Amino acid sequence: MPAPSSPKAPPSAPRPRILVVDDDADMLRLLSLRLNAAGYDITAVPSAEAALAQLETHRPQLVLSDVRLPGRDGLALFDEVRARHPSLPVILLTAHGTIPDAVEATARGVFTYLTKPYDAKDLLDKIAQALALSAPATRSPQSDSTWRAEIVSRSNRMADLLAEAHMVAQSDASVLLLGDSGSGKELLARAIHRASPRAARPFVAVNCGAIPEALLESELFGHMKGAFTDAHSNHKGLFQAADGGTLLLDEIGDMPPALQVKLLRVLQERAVRPVGASQATPVNVRIVSATHRDLEAAMATSQFREDLYYRLNVVTLTLPTLADRREDIPLLANHFLDLLSRKYDKRLSGFSPEALKALTAAPWPGNVRQLYNVVEQACALSTTPLVPLGLVQRALRTPTAQVLSFTEARQRFEREYLVDLLKMTDGNVADAARLAQRNRTEFYRLLQKHALTPGQFKSDAAAGDDVAEERQD
Repeated sequence: MPAPSSPKAPPSAPRPRILVVDDDADMLRLLSLRLNAAGYDITAVPSAEAALAQLETHRPQLVLSDVRLPGRDGLALFDEVRARHPSLPVILLTAHGTIPDAVEATARGVFTYLTKPYDAKDLLDKIAQALALSAPATRSPQSDSTWRAEIVSRSNRMADLLAEAHMVAQSDASVLLLGDSGSGKELLARAIHRASPRAARPFVAVNCGAIPEALLESELFGHMKGAFTDAHSNHKGLFQAADGGTLLLDEIGDMPPALQVKLLRVLQERAVRPVGASQATPVNVRIVSATHRDLEAAMATSQFREDLYYRLNVVTLTLPTLADRREDIPLLANHFLDLLSRKYDKRLSGFSPEALKALTAAPWPGNVRQLYNVVEQACALSTTPLVPLGLVQRALRTPTAQVLSFTEARQRFEREYLVDLLKMTDGNVADAARLAQRNRTEFYRLLQKHALTPGQFKSDAAAGDDVAEERQD
């Protein structure tokens, strides 16, 4: 039976990627053919374990899964997908559907639930609806090149975060950015502003912990001439400077309690009253706040107002640490090296393999900011086109973390260990096996056990170079 017509992606746009999971080989083939004909890029796998392996490296825009699967079922797969990728929609199919199952699935957040034999047109319509509501950051050409241009990443975790950031940017909801110092909260705030309808208006950032309490009120809300000593003229505060745009309140957790009360009033009334003024001035500002502190703990000790917290925290976005996205370290290091070599007028072509491995394995307590500092120091001192290991170790000032042996890694979950190794080696099995201290035959068995395919970890360039090697194996 021919597949029903369905809106296809524009010729110039990438085909939306769907991960299809079903242990029935015939059903998997049928779904793949039908969805491919409808304009989608299909990855088909027979188990939840294989689906999770795919999610580590090639994030789809949608997961379509049977409920009855070997090992963990479709609902258990959904729970794990939701934990790792909250914005990724999941559609479940089953030949054993019941109303209670459907109610449970939708209550837990499954996008929709269809019973086999399903209506093909209905399935395609549901897929189109799910894709329309999810991850606009992955579909918009402008989003890929403009709004997030300052954020260099190929990490799946960052891709999920950016997809959520792009979605929330379209609204006026207040956003609270959480993350360790140096993880890039201000860059994400700027990206949200550029992706929003306010992009043409000002973006203003203020560090609430860097300005003395006596000056912070005037800095935020402004003051009138003569309001205090040295107030020689009227001064517009940052709220007025950001009118129509976005105001980033960085390190909001360091704001003094007295100013928290005044900030809450401004947010409630959408107007500011400069120090010394008798009239309030209306302002139209989108608030993004950021902190590395635990605000819930601060509320418990009355150091942060609960009512202000809920005003600021309409949507929370949490940035991963650099150690949680190690696949981005080589990308960021080379990006920074390119910028800094121009700054220092040096001809640097990259890092030696040993230096790049040391960077990838380092603990990075200071996150991206520390990485930039390390690259800058190495760049300033390098006398060769390739930055050597010694300069990187000197800049790190701490022993680099060693890759765990296979025996140690087994106790920390084999699968995560193998994934990390393949990410670090760009899918090169020989290098990964060497790092794991196992021969390649045994290493391939481990990859098969965990449904990991080396090719899914290779960059486009590396994939072409390694075809001959894979055939020999």
